[in-house]
Amino acid sequence: MLEPGLVLVVDDEQPIVDLVSRYLTADGFRVRGANDGTRALELARRERPDVVVLDLMLPGIDGLEVCRRLRQFSDAHVIMLTARTDEVDRIVGLTVGADDYVTKPFSPRELVARVRAHLRRAHGQVLGDGADPAATRIDDLVIDQGAHEVTRGGEPVPLTPLEFELLTTLAARPGLVFTREQLLEQVWGGDFYGDDHVVDVHVSNLRRKLERDPDRPPLVETVRGVGYRLRRNGT
Repeated sequence: MLEPGLVLVVDDEQPIVDLVSRYLTADGFRVRGANDGTRALELARRERPDVVVLDLMLPGIDGLEVCRRLRQFSDAHVIMLTARTDEVDRIVGLTVGADDYVTKPFSPRELVARVRAHLRRAHGQVLGDGADPAATRIDDLVIDQGAHEVTRGGEPVPLTPLEFELLTTLAARPGLVFTREQLLEQVWGGDFYGDDHVVDVHVSNLRRKLERDPDRPPLVETVRGVGYRLRRNGT
């Protein structure tokens, strides 16, 4: 039996930390809380949470910088909390390594559902989720699902857990076009509450890490009006 997942809740408003913690605890999660970025990073290093619920607006080190630093040592799934409604802020959060975002005011039950979905994927990655451990090769791209590693041209490509899952989903059927809705279903899960714009942002992040030579055809191709596909070998 798996140990209950550990969630780190970071918000400068203690009532929000308390509210979210109560709902998560009632749902069976273990919870730690922090009110600033420095404390959040200390707890993340020491306790290695599975999921981090991270407020964007924090005193001192803000949520974006916490997320950047967190990505240097942690594979935790990050759900960004933001009181800002500007789409640019949400995109920036996803670009620096967040996996998901929730806009304040939010439903605690919806947030718990999102945490549960991310934790299920985190445990699925650890347990292999039934995936074939054999490496997938597409030109000079190698995806080793068993080791959870990606290289291109022999050089390691550091991906977040969600980016890795997105890439392996596309690589399972090279040349096949996946719609945004299909990618949301397979990568984010059927209980994802957000919009399909998160797919575009994560595909953009993935391309930025994979496409190092602008003169070469892109590995991840856009099929206008439909979705995305991974280029086949030699095409």
